[in-house]
Amino acid sequence: MATPLRWASRLLPLLVLVVWLAVGGGLGPYAGKLGEVATNDQAAFLPRSAESTRVLQAQESFRQEETLPAIVVWTADGGGRVDPATQVAATRALASLTGAAGVVGAPSPALPSEDGEALRGIVQLRPDLGEELGATLEKVDAAVSAVPGTTAWIAGPAATQADLGDAFAGIDGLLLVVALVTVLVILLLVYRSVLLPLLIIIGAVFALGLACAIVYVLADNDIVRVDGQVQGILSILVIGAATDYALLLAARFREELGARGGDRVPAMRAALKQSFGPIVASAATVALGLLALLLSDLTNNRALGPVGAIGIACAVLSSLTFLPAALVLLGRSAYWPARPKAATGDDAHPVWRKVAALVDRAPRKVWAASLAALLACAAFSLTLDSKGVPLDEIFVQDAPSVAAQERLSEHFPGGVGNPGVVIADADAAERVRTTAEGVDGVDSATVFVAPGSREPLVADGRVRIDVTLSDTADSDAAKSTVADLRTTLHAVPGADALVGGYTAQRYDTQLTAERDRMLIVPVVLVIILVILVGLLRSLLLPVLLVATVALNFLATLGVSALVFEHVFGFTGTDPAVPLYGFVFLVALGVDYNIFLMSRVREETALHGTREGVRRGLVATGGVITSAGVVLAATFAALGVIPLAFLVQIAFIVAFGVLLDTLVVRSLLVPALVRDIGPGVWWPGALRHRP
Repeated sequence: MATPLRWASRLLPLLVLVVWLAVGGGLGPYAGKLGEVATNDQAAFLPRSAESTRVLQAQESFRQEETLPAIVVWTADGGGRVDPATQVAATRALASLTGAAGVVGAPSPALPSEDGEALRGIVQLRPDLGEELGATLEKVDAAVSAVPGTTAWIAGPAATQADLGDAFAGIDGLLLVVALVTVLVILLLVYRSVLLPLLIIIGAVFALGLACAIVYVLADNDIVRVDGQVQGILSILVIGAATDYALLLAARFREELGARGGDRVPAMRAALKQSFGPIVASAATVALGLLALLLSDLTNNRALGPVGAIGIACAVLSSLTFLPAALVLLGRSAYWPARPKAATGDDAHPVWRKVAALVDRAPRKVWAASLAALLACAAFSLTLDSKGVPLDEIFVQDAPSVAAQERLSEHFPGGVGNPGVVIADADAAERVRTTAEGVDGVDSATVFVAPGSREPLVADGRVRIDVTLSDTADSDAAKSTVADLRTTLHAVPGADALVGGYTAQRYDTQLTAERDRMLIVPVVLVIILVILVGLLRSLLLPVLLVATVALNFLATLGVSALVFEHVFGFTGTDPAVPLYGFVFLVALGVDYNIFLMSRVREETALHGTREGVRRGLVATGGVITSAGVVLAATFAALGVIPLAFLVQIAFIVAFGVLLDTLVVRSLLVPALVRDIGPGVWWPGALRHRP
């Protein structure tokens, strides 16, 4: 009878591996195809209910054909004024683009700046060029660069969109390779094992392939939306989460394998029994925290919610099926050349025995010092400016569109190329125009006219008025002008005026992000609190854990504010960065506390709270710290994409995870639990155990 049972115990894991190999082989390529259904059109990620979004919808009635403008700027070589002959040559160069592939209509003539030192022209491009946009802009550049005695620059939405496409180019391959190599190197150094790191990496890649395939199908059917940022975060999130869960399970299996003399099946059964709850609870905090983003009014925030939750679900599935099957088949060989031994307490790394002894000996001093350090860092969180990143800081590296915009702003009003758009009743058109021109910060206002006519174009009784702002379209001064413009025009009787455009969109995005934080942050905290109460069967301890991870988030923001300003040179952060950082840090930070406190609870049931804290910290210290280092390094890989938003997210999550792993989970939480004693389990039954 033993032989059939032994064969059965090998057959099921083998079948699981075959299924995952089929998943990896069949769906793995989708990890490199997700970019085919991704969109980086920034207009698609505006607040749903904002005034600027309503203006964008109303603008459709005034467009003969939707276009993507490219603004050409010429400056004279060596400085000085541009002569009339050069202006004629520039106009001729623009006219040569009429009828070119990707160009809509006839480009505008070249117009001089007030200082006479530059020329400006606009070439309207098709908005659906996609990957052909770069080639089309190269044609435009070749034509306009032929004007003798000048240097040509291309700015505007078309140039910015092309640079965004270049920034995300190769994201599927580059980001994945950097993340996987980083994880593999860390695992090899920490565990000094050959097969285990490879198994963990393979499981993470299988999980990513499955997640990307699901997201691909949903995005292709317009059920979810994916952009380059969501695409990059999905890869990092799945690899990091799958690695964390795999490390926890592998460490517990190694412990049980040593205790059972190498008997694989009972060891895996015990490891799964003890690890299943913490892993699922940890995944639930992250997945539900991400799904809370569906409450956001920003489309890209809502897009990350379900996509990220799908990734976490696939990571859990791989960690609880593929890895157990592989470990059962390999047994001790998975940890070669190390050899699993029975856990005695003396096998733990001496560093963690010393940390546990310190916490046990002087808990109050430990938590007081840790708390003081975190509060000091958190004080600087108030200095973090999340009003938005200026155009010249969106790209970490030099971008042609940024340099061109700087030249444009030197010689023309800052809002040229990105005007404010006012939609108002036709009967009040002239009153609205003159009122708009009287607002401080407005350079000019022009009523939109029908092509080939001097009469205003009227659609559904409404007219469009383009307002050129004096300040750069992405500046705080321009946003202030938009706010004043709305206040003034809303008061014009019978106008029913709405103010939109690029600057208004940034202003509305900022306001919406602030509103989202006020709504989503409490929801995420409540979700995590409920999960912790159910897992730990206590009320006081979950409240304590949520408070510590929230403090860790504030401390991370404080350090980030200093680093962004004084090291990276950023003058601000994207409005969505604090919310993304909160969701990732709080949800992922609770993971490590779940891993620790579920083990402490297990040991407390046998040995009491004081000994339970010591044993739990010693047993989990190494694996949780290595998991934290891996996750931090994985998120840091986002820094290879030269966009300020992702660099800021990478730093906040990487630093915050390390701070949580090394200070909050290692010192603050165990010291508080040790100092409070059995009462920390209130109102659970464990509070009565001496």
